[in-house]
Amino acid sequence: MTIQTSNLTAVILAGGQGRRMGGKDKGLLDFDGRLLIEILIEILQKQVPNIAINANRNQSRYESYGYPVIADKLEDFQGPLAGFASAMSALETDYILTLPCDGPQLADDFVERFIQAQDTTGASICVAHDGERLQPVYALLDTGLLNSLALFLRNGERKIDRWYAQYDFAQVDFSDRRTMFQNINTPEDRDRMLQARQ
Repeated sequence: MTIQTSNLTAVILAGGQGRRMGGKDKGLLDFDGRLLIEILIEILQKQVPNIAINANRNQSRYESYGYPVIADKLEDFQGPLAGFASAMSALETDYILTLPCDGPQLADDFVERFIQAQDTTGASICVAHDGERLQPVYALLDTGLLNSLALFLRNGERKIDRWYAQYDFAQVDFSDRRTMFQNINTPEDRDRMLQARQ
């Protein structure tokens, strides 16, 4: 049965430390006159009714956009899997679709491609592939996997690839949209991306 967009929540992962960005909250970085979080929300609003933000700082700022803001249950910035688990436990949809806050070139059919992949394969995990390698933070996840993920985290594991490896996950082809995976880790990354848009 095809997933309905009403039964998934797009979760923007903005819970990192931004170490290579001097500790700045990357979701609130200016990119060509707009904040990264605002760019992603605008793109997602056209594709899915449910959006949430995973953030460990500046929660009130993120809440001003009118969407649920979910902090990691694990302290000390434990990485994307901690954000996945916190979103799974807090949200009521059967699926979450995760994406990082620092990739502003999101495809217009981002959600549709994941839904099609899950519909075709029936996989409980679908992960983006850029034609050369997996892009593991871009993923559609069945929230029924929360217990598995929670156990994985309790055992001290933090690597996304190792958790995925337990499952027969599906790959979602974005080889024609590889620019989508260009993310902003440093001020130089932002400058290069802006120059490429001119």
